[in-house]
Amino acid sequence: MAKHKNPAGDGNLPRPRMKNKEYRRELRLLHGQLVALQEWVKSTGAKVCVVFEGRDTAGKGGTIKAITERVSPRVFRVVALPAPSPRERSQMYLQRYVPHLPGAGDVVIFDRSWYNRAGVEPVMGFCTREQADEFLRATPDVERAIVDSGVILLKYWLEVSAEEQTRRLQSRIDDPRKVWKLSDLDLKSYSRWHEYSRCRDEMFRATDTAWAPWYVARTDDKKRGRLNIITHLLGTIPYEPLPHRAVSLPKRQKADGYREPAIPLRYIPTPY
Repeated sequence: MAKHKNPAGDGNLPRPRMKNKEYRRELRLLHGQLVALQEWVKSTGAKVCVVFEGRDTAGKGGTIKAITERVSPRVFRVVALPAPSPRERSQMYLQRYVPHLPGAGDVVIFDRSWYNRAGVEPVMGFCTREQADEFLRATPDVERAIVDSGVILLKYWLEVSAEEQTRRLQSRIDDPRKVWKLSDLDLKSYSRWHEYSRCRDEMFRATDTAWAPWYVARTDDKKRGRLNIITHLLGTIPYEPLPHRAVSLPKRQKADGYREPAIPLRYIPTPY
């Protein structure tokens, strides 16, 4: 099993929070590389699956938004499954995730994934301890089959400190623009920090494999965390930028007698 540094601290000295101007400058450059990755995926028929897991408020949604901001949703597809239906609960656990795995030319990003069974479900009592243990035993073989089918599988765990999680949750309570992000589940899970930590550690021990390792990102500074994750993703996928295609605009056709019709259109007000 690969070695992990303590998720509570990576040994680096704290750095000042990144300013937005610097963040947007660096992200713009990475967006260009993500577009190059997209074109390579389309051209080669590559299959990429990226799993995002982590603490509540660790920034999974913001990271995914940063990745997908400038690429095509036809290539970069985000999967965020709701709670399972009664029928889905009767199925083999991984069954509802399999249809969402990438085909040729796809990049699929899971905003939480099958790893719900390793963290959220046992902590919140949505599955039994036996079910969680069986999941941990089976998952390395399932992921080996996914990788053997040609899928590039990347798994990221976003780690945030207890203090920063408290600050972010309090911000959701105080800011009416963010209150929609605060669920009853968030409040319940907040009180179970150490139980989540134990489940995370068990998950790493059981499912951090040579063919599907876990990568841990510290995200107390969301901007630095996003840039670090995107940089790592781009450096891990063996893509080659395609030659730039020369494009010039063609001439527009002549009007050939066409005139704009005198139709009373309902234009919207223009307060700006």
